[in-house]
Amino acid sequence: MHALCALLPAGISVRSKRGTVQCVCTRPLPSLASHSPNFCLVAWLVLNIMEETPSEGGMDYRVPGAVSNGETVPAYPGMEKEKEEEDQTLERGQWNNKLEYVLSVAGEIIGLGNVWRFPYLCYKNGGGAFFIPYLIFLFTCGIPVFFLETALGQYTSQGGVTAWRRICPLFEGIGYASQVIVVLLNFYYIIVLAWALFYLFSSFTIDLPWGSCDHEWNTGNCMELQKANSTLNVTSENATSPVIEFWERRVLKISDGIQHLGSLRWELALCLLLAWIICYFCIWKGVKSTGKVVYFTATFPYLMLVVLLIRGVSLPGASQGILFYLYPDLSRLGDPQKTHQLSVCACTLSSLYIKAALSMMACFPPGPAVPKAPAGAVPLLLGAGKLRRCQGPAEDPQLCRHPVWMDAGTQIFFSYAICLGCLTALGSYNKYHNNCYRDCVALCFLNSGTSFVAGFAIFSILGFMAGEQGVPIAEVAESGPGLAFIAYPRAVVMLPFSPLWACFFFLMVVLLGLDSQFVCVESLVTALVDMYPTIFRKKNRRETLILLVSVLSYLVGLVMLTEATFLFSLIKYTPLTYNKKYVYPWWGDTLGWLLALSSMVCIPLWIVYKLSTIKGSLRERLRQLTCPLEDLPSMPGTGQPLPSTRAGLLMLTELESHC
Repeated sequence: MHALCALLPAGISVRSKRGTVQCVCTRPLPSLASHSPNFCLVAWLVLNIMEETPSEGGMDYRVPGAVSNGETVPAYPGMEKEKEEEDQTLERGQWNNKLEYVLSVAGEIIGLGNVWRFPYLCYKNGGGAFFIPYLIFLFTCGIPVFFLETALGQYTSQGGVTAWRRICPLFEGIGYASQVIVVLLNFYYIIVLAWALFYLFSSFTIDLPWGSCDHEWNTGNCMELQKANSTLNVTSENATSPVIEFWERRVLKISDGIQHLGSLRWELALCLLLAWIICYFCIWKGVKSTGKVVYFTATFPYLMLVVLLIRGVSLPGASQGILFYLYPDLSRLGDPQKTHQLSVCACTLSSLYIKAALSMMACFPPGPAVPKAPAGAVPLLLGAGKLRRCQGPAEDPQLCRHPVWMDAGTQIFFSYAICLGCLTALGSYNKYHNNCYRDCVALCFLNSGTSFVAGFAIFSILGFMAGEQGVPIAEVAESGPGLAFIAYPRAVVMLPFSPLWACFFFLMVVLLGLDSQFVCVESLVTALVDMYPTIFRKKNRRETLILLVSVLSYLVGLVMLTEATFLFSLIKYTPLTYNKKYVYPWWGDTLGWLLALSSMVCIPLWIVYKLSTIKGSLRERLRQLTCPLEDLPSMPGTGQPLPSTRAGLLMLTELESHC
């Protein structure tokens, strides 16, 4: 500025955007007085450039902390900008395209149950006859409720809790109930991934460790029962196979009882840590990272399934296994139901009460009567925690059957991830005008079709194994962890290049469970962020929340990696037994009931809480709590909120016009 003033006559004023600047020159230039207006114009332009872009040339001549034209120059100019960015509330975000949404939902609903639960239920309940009740439940319950949850999220653009708060505040407890189930799922569903990773790493060898009895964990009762012409004595009641001993004595190292925790299985703890690290980085950036990861995690299992299917149907005895899987037995449709079992007629319930009544069933589905193989830490979720009907082999087999209709209904609710809030969370990132009805129908058919095709891949292998051992297929068919960690590994040992097929299978298991796991975590995080947007929807806050959830879930999961690996094998309607020998104590059943009720009690408790805290008569309170909030679109397609009267619920005088 001083250099500029040297070119101007004394006393000429130069006006800038920030005020008038008087140039005081040490040397008057009278010859330039006639051009003073031009000098003023040039000086005005230069001053504006200097003030607008002080550092454009690489230097800022203003002194930090000094006062210039009445304004204080900040000592650290970049800090204010960074602070503004940190305090700014970030946008919620949306899927980049429809394919990301479809693959994310497919990865969530197509999981382990499609591979190891549906095929077993199908053969056990009359083969092809099982499709009759299954399809009835699909069209009358599965697709409608699936669409309900997805549309709820897309309409409100909120997670599993705040979506209910906006659409019907009285039933916000449904959202809390679903999140309680998701929290429990985050604790123990990922344990299966730790087991699968352990098996996967154990498969990188020439001879599979569960294929022989010459290892340090094997006992004297271990017998290799792979061939029908084996000369071994298999009549001993204490005889065990190397596959079972690897599972019980190497992987789980089962203790004498649930009251004896034993030591922590550090190998499984490392596998669990790896699973959580993968899960964290799959969702740490929200839908931006999840939408990219599912391109691999949701599609690669299909490639593995096709490879296993081609290999399975090419084996001798595969046709017998497939026939056993699909042969219809229509008489099973009229099987009686024992009075002490849980009976739910889902089709006669409203969608709200479906979520309440089946919240436990979605998490703890019933399955076969008595497991033939160890169930491990999470049998309730995976189909090995059962409602037991038979007390022993002497009972009438007709009375030991599970009702076909109940198995079909629970399979629909279990495999479609209903009542978890995950569909609501994923749908909330859709655009408002997305055709979610078409997406839901397509995804439901994809889910059921995958289950059907997986049955061919599984039972072709089981048919081959039964033929090799010379035993009926019913003796080698398993469900839940028994199929993944007992039956299938036993069949793989009999195949040429067995380590290769073992790697394929357990890689498929890992990927099937992985996207189901990280979508559950995403559902929980979405619910928390939407409940407290001013806290978590800030820069790096969401990533920190996901990290916190992952660390806490990992620490809780370590309890299930001890030698007493049956912490969650507790919910039964008759005393829970393991391997027909060990009976769990009474407090185990009690703890199981508390875990089940922990989600369901949220619904009535919330209703009582809201009714007791809202002022007005009972009729007025019910009206307030059953009307949607003001900021929801008034009618489809407008995207405009209702006329605002006040923050919160609608005024009672306007209820008739807006409800």
